Amino acid sequence: MAVGIAALSLILLMIAAYRGMSVILMAPLLAMLAVFLTDPSAVPAVFSGLFMEKVGSFLKLYFPVFLLGALFGKLIEISGFSRSIVTAVIALVGAQRAIPAIMLVTALLTYGGVSVFVAVFAVYPFAAEMFRQGDIPKRLVPATIGLGAITFTMDAMPGTPQIQNIIPTSFFGTTAWAAPGLGLIGSACIMGLGLTYLGWRRRAMKAAGEGYGAPETLVNEPDAVDEEAGVHPLIALLPLLVVGLGNLALTMAIPRMVPGAEISVSLAGLAEPLVVKVAQVAALWAVEGALLAGIGTILLFAFPVVARRFAEGSRAAVGGALLAGMNTAVEYGFGAVIAALPGFLLVKEALKTVPDPLVNEAITVTSLAGITGSASGGLSIALAAMAEQFVAAGDAAGIPREVLHRVASMASGGMDSLPHNGAIITLLAVTGLTHRQAYKDIFALTLIKTLTVFVVIAVYYLTGLV
Repeated sequence: MAVGIAALSLILLMIAAYRGMSVILMAPLLAMLAVFLTDPSAVPAVFSGLFMEKVGSFLKLYFPVFLLGALFGKLIEISGFSRSIVTAVIALVGAQRAIPAIMLVTALLTYGGVSVFVAVFAVYPFAAEMFRQGDIPKRLVPATIGLGAITFTMDAMPGTPQIQNIIPTSFFGTTAWAAPGLGLIGSACIMGLGLTYLGWRRRAMKAAGEGYGAPETLVNEPDAVDEEAGVHPLIALLPLLVVGLGNLALTMAIPRMVPGAEISVSLAGLAEPLVVKVAQVAALWAVEGALLAGIGTILLFAFPVVARRFAEGSRAAVGGALLAGMNTAVEYGFGAVIAALPGFLLVKEALKTVPDPLVNEAITVTSLAGITGSASGGLSIALAAMAEQFVAAGDAAGIPREVLHRVASMASGGMDSLPHNGAIITLLAVTGLTHRQAYKDIFALTLIKTLTVFVVIAVYYLTGLV
């Protein structure tokens, strides 16, 4: 019965997300439903003392990353930098290499700090034009963009500023550059298998006589792309390089700049000194500083263009950051409530029977990401409930916490991309395609991504590489 209550709440949240209901509304309602079915008298206390406490703690740590990332992405868009990058790649590789070209462009944008949602809107017009010129089926556009945006650059590439790579830093005391060797191997595996699969699908569709698209797929077709770029592509790439290199530099510099493990600040208006543990926030400060530097770089080279649309663009960025941040925060709160229920404790004990710490972690994280339809949400739920268990088991087995970080991060981007995933729904909507038309190929990438997590685990055990 106890397990059934927890499962019911999780399944209802998955159904609600699949049907397009707001997670911000449904997560607290379904969390409190689970509490009510367990102990009705506990609902008010759990809502205020646990659910809202966790929502607030998540936003306190991560909202600046959401906000700065959204603003950086919007400025990349309105400055014309994203268009310049895409146009240059198209001119370099040609329309017949549309699949690797679009994957590369999307990967550059997302690894540089642009959110998945911004990358989809920025790249789709160019993807559609390249696929049309090469007579490549439009049904492959969502999977191609997805390969660049929601697989290796989201959580496998070391140093990626995406939130799925930042969340584990607070639980394991690591940095965004954790386990770089394993991350690079995982990225190469995902990229190679993904491009091989999409190439095979393209050839199979061509053999079946399918070109760019049947009339029913030609929905939301973009306007003709202007090939003239207003800024040189090398300048357009500079903010992305600043974010990536700035993140690395600050990750290395911040611990050296702070003499101790804590910073203590005394102000006249404080009753007691303000103490911050550097290990818990160093990675966040590094990403935030790098994004600020990237924003400054855009303003330096494109201030007149950005200034004309800054008010409108910043409002859109703030709105997007609030929505994305709150969606993830309420899932974090939801996970904390579920983790406190008797049913989840039984599940937790059952998962302990998986003898290998890394396999245990991977299965737990990717399962919860799949249930919630969110990589960051599932990762937050799993680590909030079980990070101490993962650390204890890892320490006992001599597994570095950097490896725990990379496995957890990559596992979060495994089964998260089920049909009810918000990014998948957005990707299909932007491209004008339905789940029936295009989801099959997205799901193939989901299987590749999930398999790669266990490949990385095997590589670690065979070689000891970190």
